[in-house]
Amino acid sequence: MSSSKNAEIEERIYNDIVVDCYDELERSTGWHCYLDDRLAFPFEAECCQELTVSPLKMKERVVVTGMADQDYCEATMQVQIKWLDRTLAVPLVQLEASSDDVDEETVEAIGDWHYWVEQGYHF
Repeated sequence: MSSSKNAEIEERIYNDIVVDCYDELERSTGWHCYLDDRLAFPFEAECCQELTVSPLKMKERVVVTGMADQDYCEATMQVQIKWLDRTLAVPLVQLEASSDDVDEETVEAIGDWHYWVEQGYHF
């Protein structure tokens, strides 16, 4: 967990994403809506950390095609990826935009989610 706060990201989180959210489900919904609105699908991403709940390996590149169903995002934000010959959902925290073609809003939104997790915030 990081203790250094970023005022700009904190403001965006509390004024745009979780504003008027009173419980875990509302915060989860706020994040899902924010990411679904801001991420420009499809985009290329690279695995930046291996997780036991995901088959991705470090530096593996994937195409992110959309947000996972909100029902799958109640504990953490997940995105759908093309992987091998199928589509599956993986935690967004393990991905970062990997192409110069990814728009700034997408990069910012992914960064916002990484920041939330790194700060130890929870739904």
